Amino acid sequence: MSADNPEHPGFATLAVRAGQQRTPEGEHAEPIFPTSSYVFSSAAEAAARFSGEQAGNIYSRFTNPTVRTFEQRLAALEGGESCVATSSGMSAILSTCLGLLKSGDHIVSSRSIFGTTTVLLTNYLARFGVDTTFVSLSDLSSWEQAVRSETRLFFLETPSNPLTELADIRALATLARANDCLLVVDNCFCTPALQKPLDLGADIVIHSATKYLDGQGRCIGGAVVGDAERVGTDIFGVLRTAGPTMSPFNAWVFLKGLETLELRMHAHSASAQLLSRWLEEQPEVRRVYHPGLDSHPQHDLAAVQQKNSGGIVSFELEGGKDAAWAFIDATRIFSITANLGDTKSTITHPATTTHGRLTPEQRDETGISDGLIRLAIGLETVADLQADLWRGFNQLRSDQ
Repeated sequence: MSADNPEHPGFATLAVRAGQQRTPEGEHAEPIFPTSSYVFSSAAEAAARFSGEQAGNIYSRFTNPTVRTFEQRLAALEGGESCVATSSGMSAILSTCLGLLKSGDHIVSSRSIFGTTTVLLTNYLARFGVDTTFVSLSDLSSWEQAVRSETRLFFLETPSNPLTELADIRALATLARANDCLLVVDNCFCTPALQKPLDLGADIVIHSATKYLDGQGRCIGGAVVGDAERVGTDIFGVLRTAGPTMSPFNAWVFLKGLETLELRMHAHSASAQLLSRWLEEQPEVRRVYHPGLDSHPQHDLAAVQQKNSGGIVSFELEGGKDAAWAFIDATRIFSITANLGDTKSTITHPATTTHGRLTPEQRDETGISDGLIRLAIGLETVADLQADLWRGFNQLRSDQ
């Protein structure tokens, strides 16, 4: 893997090399295997594959060489034993819950999570007898108080969407173990390039591969990383039976994204840091949310837990929704889209998009005001992005 350190290759080496097994064709880049099924050498081999006595390809719903390469590479980057790739980030969360929970079980979840995840927990899992209590992400005592005898799982995003609030993963891992619970961390905003939840004590890591793992907004996908039993057996069993499958083409795209992941994440972080400091100086801005700022409540934790501050910057404008929409509509470089993790910078109004299905009370509880704007900083020239944001501020000033 590495001429200098073959036993312990570095992150960048793993991101480029891990998981690849060349075919007899001797290809340099990873191949795409667009096949639904596989041919067995005999009836006995087919029986052995289906029974699990022999490893190997069976059917591309749950065994595909391109997807497997992506799974092995991401597992290596996160430091996990096993990875299950899925069709989307939401299907990764659903597969985790289906694989690990049963009727009567209880989840303690941060309330500062993606709006659709909240809907999944409250509107759908609740129908099957899985109850969820939502707590403050950064308040450890609220997690402790919410634990019941039937609690089986802690779920959180850190940093959170869209306010970049952080949880102390080590502290939550200790609490989870003390209560015989699993700690599941959505690592979408940081990726393993900036944060390794498993090294901090988490049991399972969730990804929307759609975001930074891809890095160019091309494909939809998700992943679950963890140990060989829970992920490699229990959650894999959901994929095999229910089929929320990642396509070989998407897996190949994500493999190409992983090759530049570390470079991109540090570049996103550097630009976001500069723009967040500049936004704090603008009189129309009530507050800026970015872990790299000294004003961020968990700034010190971010410095310890993360390798960099990430590419997400949110800020709250005076004037509510009207001001936020006017600002957004005045920009010309930022793409008005709810996706993130792209080379192209994006801008969105969370209260009416990503968190629009929440009730006003739920949005109030999570701190998502009508004046909040979320930026996902891409890889454009920072001066150009700053000039584009100036268009928004100029629009607000002309409206006064």
